[in-house]
Amino acid sequence: MVVAVKVFKKTTPNGKVTVYLSKRDFIDHLTHTDPVDGVIVVEDGYLQGRRVFGQLLTVYRYGREEDEVMGVKFSKEMVVASDQLVPCKKGEKQPLTPIQEKLMKKVGPNAFPFTFTFPDMSPCSVTLQPGEDDDGKPLGVEYFVKCYVGGNEDDKGHKRSTVQLAIKKLQFAPASRSVSRLPSSLVSKGFTFSSGKINLEVTLDKDVYYHGEKIGANLMISNNSRKQVRNIKVYVVQHCEVTMVNAQFSKYVASLETREGCPITPGASFTKVVYLVPLASSNRDRRGVALDGRLKDDDANLASSTLVPEGKCPIDAIGK
Repeated sequence: MVVAVKVFKKTTPNGKVTVYLSKRDFIDHLTHTDPVDGVIVVEDGYLQGRRVFGQLLTVYRYGREEDEVMGVKFSKEMVVASDQLVPCKKGEKQPLTPIQEKLMKKVGPNAFPFTFTFPDMSPCSVTLQPGEDDDGKPLGVEYFVKCYVGGNEDDKGHKRSTVQLAIKKLQFAPASRSVSRLPSSLVSKGFTFSSGKINLEVTLDKDVYYHGEKIGANLMISNNSRKQVRNIKVYVVQHCEVTMVNAQFSKYVASLETREGCPITPGASFTKVVYLVPLASSNRDRRGVALDGRLKDDDANLASSTLVPEGKCPIDAIGK
């Protein structure tokens, strides 16, 4: 039986250096993050004493590219990991991953494995969806694997001998989470010139939802006022914080409006379970909605909630 393995490949403009990656989505499990494992292939006799260097880059864009004038940039580029890939440095070699072993056998003796590791608490990939009038690169956090040919590590390399692949760092919620009680909230609304209050209690059916799942909310309304409740609106709100410029904003990513059970007259109560499904596909035209990173020709999901390991400060999870 033949098992097909999908790999991602990109070659330098001069065709001399090729990079293979086993995947482009790397998962942050809180306790550890998947390493970036790949293989680089160099044409025989091309280097002639030069070397091939690799970098794991992150680009944090916090302003529109079209607003950059007079040398002012609204982005930061950081090298979070780097190494000399060809020839391999002498020292302790890391064990090959299964996909590296297969690629090494497939492409021949001019193949060299490499592995990069994400730093602890590094931000996940996130992109703020641009509007129709935005022409530049979208705001957010992006990651790239960059390989270039040079005499030493400080060389910037030439465009014709440089290759760069976009990747994503995503986060999965742990499968086993001990939850003592379901998420619930109670609010009361009073009126200036009328006695009594309207009480609203909302309870969710669980505390973790995955992309595409229905969010079930149990609504309990008690009208102890002299007013009538004529309409019920329910929203799923996405909160986003851009730490670089200390900005916060919110977007509705799913909504529902109903008149069932209305009007709720004074002294009456009403209970109903509503379901909403927040999807990126339903918010394609909404500027500023945060997505889980976006690669070319790739459908993205709504950005996941940022989780941090126990004992760590949430502020350290920069980027969102």
